[in-house]
Amino acid sequence: MKSILKHLPGYNCGACGYPGCDLFAEALLKKQVNLFDCIFINRERFQKNRIELESLLKANKIIPEEKKVIGLLDGYEADFILKPIEGENSCREILHPFSNIEVNEGNIIRYRPLGCPITHFAEIIKKEHGLITVHIAGPCHRLNMDFDFLDVGICIVLGFEGIIEGKLPSIGETVRFLPEHCMMQKIHSGVVVQLEGQRVTLEAIDLKVWAPPVKG
Repeated sequence: MKSILKHLPGYNCGACGYPGCDLFAEALLKKQVNLFDCIFINRERFQKNRIELESLLKANKIIPEEKKVIGLLDGYEADFILKPIEGENSCREILHPFSNIEVNEGNIIRYRPLGCPITHFAEIIKKEHGLITVHIAGPCHRLNMDFDFLDVGICIVLGFEGIIEGKLPSIGETVRFLPEHCMMQKIHSGVVVQLEGQRVTLEAIDLKVWAPPVKG
């Protein structure tokens, strides 16, 4: 208990739902809360505290050790899985289409990401400065169905937004991640540009992963 309290920010702010850090620490010991219910623990100034606290909690089996995430297509190991934001269908993709086809929020589009052999179907949830943000909507459950869509051709995937399942990275870090909806289960790489709790924005997306594949 003392070791946990030593590593918590100590603000007693109540944002976690408990009036003080001591009660939050007690809830952690009872596995009633997530460490990142503390909104300050992932901030840069507490990074060392977070790393040491995670090690402490794992050593005492309060939180489990992370399982390795291996891409099925290429055998590379990911740093984390990228899951959807609560209430959404898939993690978000930020696209730059090459075509001049007019699209709007709510449209279903068909496209192929540059460097990916799989055709995607997605719903546009935001359009801004020539970029479109989408939820993946297929192709699995949209094949052989009668529905309207706009074919925008090849797009560059510039970014992803979602919720991290696994080890949290640092701002500016280049990471390997697996989008939960990826049909090929292929590891992607990108740069962490925004991190709030477990919600992350990744940019400079690349399908190339500069690391040796896991042998096994």
